[in-house]
Formats: sequence, C-alpha cells, structure tokens
Amino acid sequence: MNRLLSDLEKIPERGQALTHAEALQLLTQADLLEVGRLADAVRRQKHPHGRVTFVIDRNVNYTNVCTTQCRFCAFYRDAGHPDAYLLGYEVILGKVRELVAHGGTQLLMQGGLHPDLKIDWFEELFQAIRTQFPGVQVHSLSPAEICHIAKLSGLSMAECLARLHAAGLQSLPGGGAEILVDAVRSEVSPNKIGWQEWAAVMRAAHVLGMPTTATMMFGATERAEDIVEHLFRVRELQAATGGFTAFIPWTYQPGNTELGGETASGVEYLKVLALARIVLDNIPNIQASWVTQGAMLAQVALFFGANDLGGTMLEENVVAAAGCTFRLSVAEIIDLARGAGFTPARRTTTYEILETY
Repeated sequence: MNRLLSDLEKIPERGQALTHAEALQLLTQADLLEVGRLADAVRRQKHPHGRVTFVIDRNVNYTNVCTTQCRFCAFYRDAGHPDAYLLGYEVILGKVRELVAHGGTQLLMQGGLHPDLKIDWFEELFQAIRTQFPGVQVHSLSPAEICHIAKLSGLSMAECLARLHAAGLQSLPGGGAEILVDAVRSEVSPNKIGWQEWAAVMRAAHVLGMPTTATMMFGATERAEDIVEHLFRVRELQAATGGFTAFIPWTYQPGNTELGGETASGVEYLKVLALARIVLDNIPNIQASWVTQGAMLAQVALFFGANDLGGTMLEENVVAAAGCTFRLSVAEIIDLARGAGFTPARRTTTYEILETY
C-alpha cells in the first residue's frame, strides 16, 4: 500500500488514469487522510485559483406521483394517495419568479414518473419559463424522466430529448444514477431504467450540446467494487463525450423508506468523494453535498477534493422526505467557503463565474 500511495502521489503529473485495482485499493485499504491528501493535490492542480463555487438555484419537484416506486425513496406517492400532487403551471412559474427575486439563475425541476404527463405538458411549461425568465437556466429532468416521457409520448428517447431541448430544456442533472451497476439497481430501484439507458440519455444530451452532471448515491446495498465500477463508467462516458460539468456523490438517506437500513458515515462519504476526485480526472468539478452531509462535513470535503458547494436550494423536498433537512443561505455558503480559506464565487450552471466575494 505504501508503494501504491507513493506512486499515486504523482497522479496530477503522471498523465495516466488510475486503474480499477488501484481505485479499489484506495477505497478499501488506504488511510482516509492519505486518500484525502491525494485528492486535494488533484483539486489544487485543477483549481489553483483557490475558488469554491456555488449557484443560486431552486429545486422544484413538480409532482410526487411516481410509477417507479424506488425502494430507497421516501418522496414518491402512488396516484390516488391523499398526499399525491401535481403542480400547475402558475404555481411553478410563481416559484421561478421567487427564484429570480433572490438572484437565482438555475431551475432544477424534477419529479416522479407521472403516468399521465406526456411531452406537450413539458414543452409548454419550458417555453413559458424561457419566455418569462430568460436569465434562468432550465437544468431539469433526470434520464429516467426523459425515457418515461418518451415512452408515454410514443417517441424515441433521442426525439423526445431533442424536442424538450428545442422547447427550452438547456441542461440535465445526473439524477437517477444511484449506482451504475444493474445488479445493485435491481435491489434499490428495480423498476427504473438500467445503467446503459442512463448513459444513453447522457450521451444523447451531449451530442445535442447540452451539458449535464453525473451523480452517485451510495451507502445502500452496493459493494466497494460497485462504487469503483460506477466511477469508471462515468469516466469512460466523459472520455467519449466531454459533456459532464461536475460529479456529485451523496449518501443514501434511509428515513421513511422501504429499503431502510443505515446511511454511510462521514468518513465513508469523504473517502468516496476523494476517490471520485482522483478517478474522475477528466471531469472538472466535484461537488460537496451539504444537503445530505450538513455544513461542517461539506466544509471538510473542500480538503478532500471538492471545489464546489452546489446550489443554495431555495426549496428541496426529496431528501427532506427522508428526514434530512439541512438548509444554507447564500451568506452561510459564502462564510463556509471563506472560513475554510477559499474565495467564494457565485457561478452559472455551466461554471461561468458571476461574482466573487
């Protein structure tokens, strides 16, 4: 292990990617602080300016009705459930108006796989948002939602995505990735698209010139080998398309879910995040998840490879449904970055710097 660490200290300069075997060794055998030190070196090499970025955004969950019924999800409801809802256009537009009033530039709109919402519902909504709020980036819909809308509408996935893009959908979040290994997906989300379909949507988005992010939810039922496989599948897709702007790992939240169990520890979170920074040498940004980890651990993550604190999330419902309710204001995010010795910077969805503090 000492020989491996000595070799990997030269990762930023050696010009070749980490191997599967090296990544698995780091995850399962190496000391947390050693892995963190390697990840921090990669972060410094990619971001020598010392900035930590964030975006002012809002997560609008347009419906909680979902046919997929993922075992790890506490948010979804069946159609006809007393808590089931579908937001109307005016309600959604009102939420975007509030976002703009707070200086927001990104709309993260996601929901369940509603059995009745075809493509025209989304096209009309996106056209209205783009017309009324041209300064807001519509960064919305997961690959699973794209596939679902396409199927309901009698379209191919590529046709559906191209139409949504033309209507105003500008970029895709990486939601629904969970672990990109079908054996794991069959345990935690058996009714959801497989990993290859997830990748196909991302590939199609990149062909259209739509940037996307990639995510990973870990700490449920996967093995260390599955985490490593997930990272390398994202890395290989990025090598082919170059369309991922950021990677966001976050931990499974078991509260109020069918799957139950326990969440990953803070140590496990930091190690996986650090490994992601080392493996994903072709993705520019790694995001710390204060939404699931809280402010203090997110601040520590800035020394384990993360260079971004994500969004302010004026609204968030999915993780909150599992009992995880961390909240941060713009001022608190700025203080968090500055308190760690970095220069806070507000960015766009595509990481253009709007303002430094």
